[in-house]
Amino acid sequence: MWAFLAPQIIKPPSSPTRHLFSTSPSSPKSPLCSLSSNPSTLANNNQLIQSLCKEGNLKQALQVLSQEPNPTQRTYEILILSCIDRNSLSDGLRIHRHLSDDGSDQDPFLATKLINMYSELDSIDDARKVFDKIRERTIYVWNAIFRALTLAGEGLEVLGLYRQMNWTEIQSDRFTYTFVLKACVASEASPEVLRKVKEIHAHILRNGFESQVHIMTTLVDVYAWFWCVGYAAYVFDKMPMRNVVSWSAMIACYANNGMPFEALELFREMMLENNDSFPNSVTMVSVLQACAALAALEQGKVLHGFILRRSLDSILPVISALVTMYGRCGKLELGQRVFDQTKEKDVVLWNSLISSYGIHGFGHKAIQIFKEMIDNGVSPSHVSFGSVLGACSHAGLVEEGKMLFESMVKEHGMYPTAHHYACMVDLLGRANRLEEATKIVEEMRIEPGPLVWGALLGSCRIHCNVELAERACRRLFELEPTNAGNYVLLADIYAQADMWREVKRVKNLLKARGLQKVPGRSWIEIERKLYSFMSVDEFNPHYEQLHALVFKLSMEMKEIGYVPRTDVVLYRLDDEEKERIMLGHSEKLAVAFGLINSNHGEPIRVTKNLRLCEDCHTFVKLISKFAEREILIRDVNRYHHFQNGACSCGDYW
Repeated sequence: MWAFLAPQIIKPPSSPTRHLFSTSPSSPKSPLCSLSSNPSTLANNNQLIQSLCKEGNLKQALQVLSQEPNPTQRTYEILILSCIDRNSLSDGLRIHRHLSDDGSDQDPFLATKLINMYSELDSIDDARKVFDKIRERTIYVWNAIFRALTLAGEGLEVLGLYRQMNWTEIQSDRFTYTFVLKACVASEASPEVLRKVKEIHAHILRNGFESQVHIMTTLVDVYAWFWCVGYAAYVFDKMPMRNVVSWSAMIACYANNGMPFEALELFREMMLENNDSFPNSVTMVSVLQACAALAALEQGKVLHGFILRRSLDSILPVISALVTMYGRCGKLELGQRVFDQTKEKDVVLWNSLISSYGIHGFGHKAIQIFKEMIDNGVSPSHVSFGSVLGACSHAGLVEEGKMLFESMVKEHGMYPTAHHYACMVDLLGRANRLEEATKIVEEMRIEPGPLVWGALLGSCRIHCNVELAERACRRLFELEPTNAGNYVLLADIYAQADMWREVKRVKNLLKARGLQKVPGRSWIEIERKLYSFMSVDEFNPHYEQLHALVFKLSMEMKEIGYVPRTDVVLYRLDDEEKERIMLGHSEKLAVAFGLINSNHGEPIRVTKNLRLCEDCHTFVKLISKFAEREILIRDVNRYHHFQNGACSCGDYW
């Protein structure tokens, strides 16, 4: 536990407490406490100032204030609130000087209002000055500075002040814990800050605040922010009472941390609860994200109907999530229809549509929508450029992508982030323009991070450039020492180059560092139920039947020209054993399951967590022709539409 949670108490130096209206005959009257010789004038002036503020005449109110020697606490409060309403920092400073002149800045209530005012007016330094000067720091004063600093992104400073507060006799209340927890999110995500989150959690439990729904919901959010899904779930499960915000927080935690199955399952539990925790717009956004992640089209359609019945279809974040969901479920036309029916469109909605066309490989269409957005007066965001550059990459539109990248600074005054540089490296690398991609990395105005080096490594894998891959991996192993994917990609490149000694060395390195390759996993939705398959998943009850079907199809397709791509197997085995391993790939099993359990003529939709391998790509192309079925597979990069023996990607992914 932190030292500031220790029982020792250090009291601040004692000082006389000043009150606005002290009537003690034994103490001398200060200018603040004295009454005017004409009480009616005092009352009238204060009432006049308050009335002028309520009418929006702040300037006139300040003129009357300059003639009033004894403003009341209520008068000062209304003046401060008026400065916030009029967004006037200069007037706020003027009122603050008036407060300082008559000593009212030592009133904890007014100090709290001043801190809040400076926070709203984005003057955090002035808020600090108020806090530093006030001698009597009540819990409300502490909470005000915690809130102000958290909103300003000064999370570490909040944690330091919280430590100071806990050495005094001041006891935290429910607002304190909420602000301090949010301060942890405002800090840089690090093991040290996470440790402090856990210590605050212990403090909450020790002081009996675990029944406070708002605090525990904030704790769920904070653990989700630090990718601690298990801790978040533990807090959620222990909550004695839950409201719609609590349920939404936990569903979002699952949806944003790669656990869409769990998000949908929790949503079902929420709907079965016999209480008032009906889903709101925030809930629906997270659930739609989970459907999008799994390409669960039928469940997404059911949610769309629920959204219409609950009149949530006028809320832009929900509409954007719907467009994204339909795009990621392979139904671009439905996403386009939702977009077209929306009258007021913000940049997030435009981005959703651009991204949807991009992942399907329709680069020219994505660029067209990007230009339409600008023509409609909507300024592109950093996300807009990321989406349209990604669309160019998937479609191989190199020159178009370069022009868009250059327009960020020249036309829109936006400097590229690491994500945009990674998009450009990916765009050039896929097109086998590795020298240009390398030049971009070398000339970046910011430090290349894992995204950029990872994009370069991915391009090296496509074109089997060993030397450049080794250079990229040297940096990636420093930046992401625990990311097993980088080691696997390097081993894959070595295998393509028949450098089996190097393959073994990388595998030994993986083992020595306790890392494991992420297993291939695919999902398919049949009659609104989701089925999951893992590569060579012999424990799956359907495995024998599916493996037999895949083997049968493989034999039949060999007669019409199918040649297995055994080079995708990173082991020195004979071709027959490599073929056996490839037959167990999760996407093949999912497609086979779809052939057995769906009606003829019905599209088969599969989602995979990794890049589609070359053999599976060839296999599914032939299956689409052999079985006369449309097959859609979304891998980690993009969508593949297989039909009549061809793929929409043109074998470019």
